[in-house]
Amino acid sequence: MPPRYPERDDKPHWTLYVLALLLLAVAGYFGWQYYQARQAPVPPEPAPVASAPVAPPAPAEPAAPAIQHPVEPPAGEPVAEPASLPALADADPYVGERLGELLGRPNVLRFLQLEGFVKRTVATVDNLGRSHAPVLVWPVNPTPGKFSPAQSADGSAQTIHPDNAARYEPFVRFVESVDTGQAVALYRRLYPLFQQAYEELGFPGRYFNDRLVQVLDQLIATPVPAAPPAVVLVEVKGEVPSTRPWVRYEYADPKLQSMSAGQKMLLRVGAGNQRRLQAKLVDIRGRVAKR
Repeated sequence: MPPRYPERDDKPHWTLYVLALLLLAVAGYFGWQYYQARQAPVPPEPAPVASAPVAPPAPAEPAAPAIQHPVEPPAGEPVAEPASLPALADADPYVGERLGELLGRPNVLRFLQLEGFVKRTVATVDNLGRSHAPVLVWPVNPTPGKFSPAQSADGSAQTIHPDNAARYEPFVRFVESVDTGQAVALYRRLYPLFQQAYEELGFPGRYFNDRLVQVLDQLIATPVPAAPPAVVLVEVKGEVPSTRPWVRYEYADPKLQSMSAGQKMLLRVGAGNQRRLQAKLVDIRGRVAKR
């Protein structure tokens, strides 16, 4: 009978085998993860998030132009206390009384339009420097009579009739009779009303006296014609005939016709009257302008 050997216990070997397989599996798994990580493309860095565009700073409000010709009393004259003025809408009686004291009541009634005088003056001063100055807003009454042309010697053109200047003679004498110093003093006294009217006309932040000086310079620079300017009658087309042909004349010279409304008025009053009016305007400018 062969000898009997004790039975071998293989369980520990199996346990070691299983543990080895588990270690290999774990090592393989982590090795594979490492390999995949090395092979995977590097994701791009996230694009920076665009911030909301910053709005540029709002442009600053344009500064009001500097005053070139402030309304001030003449050098050496004591500064008077500011006058208490009525509201612009209620100023007609007050302004009418002051004008009557300066000019005399008969002259005021004959030459001036007192209703809305301050507003009319401001609008007309501004319009005189432009292409058209409507009669309806003038602070003075229109000159009586009608414009009259004259035929040139050779009959080839029409000119302003020399006798036309006589229509303006009474107004020119009236202007010359006004004491410029007293008139400008009244202007300074009433200036807050003129300034308010100018701003309400559509020029906030602008200075009326600066505009006055601009227009004065333009009128003073108007050349005095050596002879009465040639004029042409503007044709009106339509079925309704024109009943006022004397208002349809224009200057034949395009340079003269392109002048401002105030300059064309000066050319119409006659050379002698023009010189007299321009002399008065020079006197006024010297008192309302800084330089």
